[in-house]
This record gives sequence, C-alpha cells and structure tokens, in this order.
Amino acid sequence: MQNRIKIDQLEPLAYEAVFGLESYMQQAKLSKAHYELIKIRASQINGCAFCINMHTEEAIKMGEKPKRLFLLDAWKHAQIFTEEEKVILQITEEVTLIHENGLTDETYDRAKIIFDDHYITQIIMAIATINVWNRLAISTLKPI
Repeated sequence: MQNRIKIDQLEPLAYEAVFGLESYMQQAKLSKAHYELIKIRASQINGCAFCINMHTEEAIKMGEKPKRLFLLDAWKHAQIFTEEEKVILQITEEVTLIHENGLTDETYDRAKIIFDDHYITQIIMAIATINVWNRLAISTLKPI
C-alpha cells in the first residue's frame, strides 16, 4: 500500500475543524445507536474500510447485535430495523449519494412525520460528518 500524507500532522487545524463537527455530534440529541447506524451505512456506501471497522466495533461495544450489522447493507429487505431506523438509513443513502437525486421529498416527508426539525438537522449533520471522515480516510489510505 502506498504511503500517503497524514492530514492530522500536516494540517492539524483542518483536522481539528473536523473534530469540531464530531464534538457537536457528541452533544447532539441524536441517539448514539442512530449515529452508529449512520456512520456504518455511509461508510459502506463510500467503501471506507477504516471507518466500517471502527464503527462496527464501536456499535458492538454499545450493545448492537452483530446480526443487524451483518444485514445493514440489505436493510430494505431485513425486517429487523425499526421504521425510525429505515427512515434514517434512507436519508443516509440519499445524502451520501447526493449526486443521484439528493434528499427526496418523499424521504423528507417521511422523516417529518417521525422526527422534529432539530432531529432531522442532526441526522443530516451526522451524515455530513461521517462523509467528511470517509473522504479523509479513503484519500489518505488510512490503514485499519
């Protein structure tokens, strides 16, 4: 594997700015379980091995069942996810793949039925945050 730059060492202020997003997420009301599902699903879509490894381990430590993690990329066809989780995972996919259709009105309207505006904002911020981390890890070939 090619040895690439270490952004945290070369541009620590940039890295600290991304940690600012993470600090915001830690104080947000978004449940930790929801945040882990977002981080894992976005990382699966982006193909970020470093983040998939990290966040599946964290989810298991928090009590997530491995079976749910095994089925996460097939969540639409697995009956083990709640309606809340399904909406969150759909938002995660649409925002992560924003170049396709963006966050659709249908998905947004489903979210509005279940969540208040603050929670929807925190879902979107969580997705944006993990997408930043994925892009940093993938671009620099961060090892597991």
